[in-house]
Amino acid sequence: MENPRGVLFDIDGTLIDTTYLHTVCWWEALRQAEHDVPMASIHRSVGMGADKLLEHVLGPEHDRDGDQRIRDAHDSLYAEYWPRLRPLPGAVALLRACAGLGLRVVLASSAAEHEASALRAVLNADDVIAAVTTSADARESKPAPDIVAAALEQSGLEASRVVFVGDSIWDVAASGQLDIACIGLTCGGTSRGELAGAGAVAVYHDPADLLAALSESPIAALS
Repeated sequence: MENPRGVLFDIDGTLIDTTYLHTVCWWEALRQAEHDVPMASIHRSVGMGADKLLEHVLGPEHDRDGDQRIRDAHDSLYAEYWPRLRPLPGAVALLRACAGLGLRVVLASSAAEHEASALRAVLNADDVIAAVTTSADARESKPAPDIVAAALEQSGLEASRVVFVGDSIWDVAASGQLDIACIGLTCGGTSRGELAGAGAVAVYHDPADLLAALSESPIAALS
């Protein structure tokens, strides 16, 4: 396709209902390491990479010797939920609708490869997905733009011809560093005001809400 256009999607909290599961799993993993961090603080950090999340909630001066143990505990706790994960309302239909407009659909995830595979299985939409990134594709995690840049490279898309869809201010920040317009979804628990204040060009409740307004959304402008 000449001058291809596409939509980059975050997965966790954007397409699959995982944000609060991650919050609980990080809370428990931190408690196991004797860090008493309020869930509200953890929730507002979800969307960052694990390394940056721990620095954000524990402070830059915390002892990093225990970080890997905390991350491993989170991963083990979270994996127990995999069989019960569900797409958010309208998620799969939205992916298919974007593909139906002739747009390349790309999953810009910073999950580990085995976790990304589990998330793809939940979506069951590989036939319309052009590319999927994992944590191995980025040197730095969100809010750094590395994973977004990797998504562009893998899909053969240019920043000026895509829109990013995410649920956290970290998604808005990462895409903004590459001058990519970001659509925010509040289904991950971040408010409309916070997403708009961070720079989201439009905000919807969830994938179903965006799908219902697709013809008037920034995505429609691409096609």
